[in-house]
Amino acid sequence: MSKYRFHILLIVIPFLLILTACQTSTGPASPSAALQVVATTSIVGDVVQQIGGDAIDLRILIPAGVDPHSFEPSPRQVAAMADADIIFTHGLGLEETMAPILKNMASEQKLIVAVAAHVPPLAGGDEHTGIDPHTWMDPNNVLLWVDVIEQALTKADPAHAEDYAANASAYRQQLQELDAWIRQQVATIPPDRRKIVTDHFIFSYFARRYGFEQLGAIIPGTSSLAGSSAQTLSKLEDVIRSTGVPAIFVGNTINPAVARRVAQDTGVQLITIYTGALSPADGPAATYLDYMRYNVRQIVTGLQ
Repeated sequence: MSKYRFHILLIVIPFLLILTACQTSTGPASPSAALQVVATTSIVGDVVQQIGGDAIDLRILIPAGVDPHSFEPSPRQVAAMADADIIFTHGLGLEETMAPILKNMASEQKLIVAVAAHVPPLAGGDEHTGIDPHTWMDPNNVLLWVDVIEQALTKADPAHAEDYAANASAYRQQLQELDAWIRQQVATIPPDRRKIVTDHFIFSYFARRYGFEQLGAIIPGTSSLAGSSAQTLSKLEDVIRSTGVPAIFVGNTINPAVARRVAQDTGVQLITIYTGALSPADGPAATYLDYMRYNVRQIVTGLQ
C-alpha cells in the first residue's frame, strides 16, 4: 500500500467510526418507535397493556406470584426504569420498599405516574390508622386508573392518541361488565354471611362496593410486611368462632403457615386467592379481569 493511500485511510476511518456512533446512539426515539413503558406490578402492567396495546413496549418489574409490598428491584431492573419513557406505579404506599428508588427517579425528572392517584383512599386495618392501597379490589377504581393511563400515554405519545382512546373505551366497557357480574355473584351469598377474614386487610374497597364486612385479619394491617402477635391471633380466633365465619382467605404471595394454624384451631376452611399479583400466563388469574373473576368465585364458594 502506498503512503498516500495509507494517509487517506488514517483520515477516513476515524470519520466513519464517528458517523457510525452517531447513527447508533440512543437519542430520542423516532415517531414510529414503541413507547418504552415500565409498570411496577403485574396488575398495573396488565391494565396499562390493555390501553397501550401494540403502541407500547411494556416491562413489568414485579413478576407473577411476588408480593409487591416487599419487592426490591435488581440493578438491571433499575436500569430499565431509568431508560423508560414512563414508569407506572400504583401509589398509596403499595410499593413501599421501592419508595427510595422511585423518589430518586422523580428527582431526576423521570415521568412517574401513579395510576391510583384519583382514587379516594380508604382507611384499612383494625385500628383504621393506615390507608388500604389495594384499590383494584373494586373495578370501579380501575376505571379511574384507565383515565390516568390514557392521559399519560397520550401526552407522551400523541401520535397514537386515537389508539389509546379506542383501547380505553373498550376496556371501560369490560370493567363495567365485570362490576355487574360481581354483583350477580355476590347476590347468591346471604347478607349475614358476607363477612371476610383474610391474611391482611385487602378488601376495604371490595367490601364497601359489594356489601361485605372485614371482620379481621391474620396480620392487623394493610401491608404483608407487618407482624402479628399471639394476642391478636387469639382475638381473631374468638371472632371467627363467635360469628361463624366459614373460611379464611389467604393471598397466594403470603406464607400461609399462621393462617393454616388459625384455620385448624377454629375448624374453618383455608381458601387461596390472588392478592398483589396476577398468576403466570397459563394460570387462572393471568389478567386483571381473570383475577377478579377467580377471586369472586373463591369468595362465593367459601361463604355460601
